[in-house]
Amino acid sequence: MKLIVVTGMPGAGKEEFLNIAVRRDIPFIRMGDLVREAHANRSDADEALNVGQFATIERERYGYNIWAKRALKRMSGDIFLVDGCRSMDEVLAYRGLTDDVDVVAIHSSPYTRYERLVKRGRDDAPQTFEEFKDRDSREMGWGLSDLIALSDMIIVNDGTLEEFESKVNKFLDKVLS
Repeated sequence: MKLIVVTGMPGAGKEEFLNIAVRRDIPFIRMGDLVREAHANRSDADEALNVGQFATIERERYGYNIWAKRALKRMSGDIFLVDGCRSMDEVLAYRGLTDDVDVVAIHSSPYTRYERLVKRGRDDAPQTFEEFKDRDSREMGWGLSDLIALSDMIIVNDGTLEEFESKVNKFLDKVLS
C-alpha cells in the first residue's frame, strides 16, 4: 500500500489538499475525524476535556502513535491518504504497515492560518490570536514541528487556490507515477 501522509499546522491548507486528492479518487482518512469521534464517545472521566485536551490525554495514555494505530484499522487498498498527521511516532506506525510512505507538509504563515481558521468557523476555531498561538504550541508539543521539518516535501500555500491546486497536482503526479 502507498500512503500519502499530509501534515501541517491548523489552517495551512490540508483540507484543500484533501479535496484535490478526492477529485483524483484517492481514498482518505482524517486524523481529526478520528479524534472528534473518540471525543464524542469519551468516558465520564474525560467529560470535561475539550477535543485538544482529549487528544493529548489519549497520547499520554496509549502512546504518541495511538491515533495512527486507530487509523490503520480503517485503511485498505493500493493507495491511501492520511490527512492531519501530527508526529513522527504516527509516521513510524504507518511505515510499520508499508515502506511506501510520502510525507507532505503544507505551510502557510501564522496570520494567514489564523484568518482561515476564524473564517471557517468550526467549533474549535480560535476566538483570539492568543488562543490560536496556544493551539499552535499544543500541536507543536505533539511533535508536529519535527514532522513538518522532516517531511519529504513542503508545499507553500500562500497564493491563490488555483496556484495551490497546481502545486498539489504536481506533487500527486510525482508520487503516483
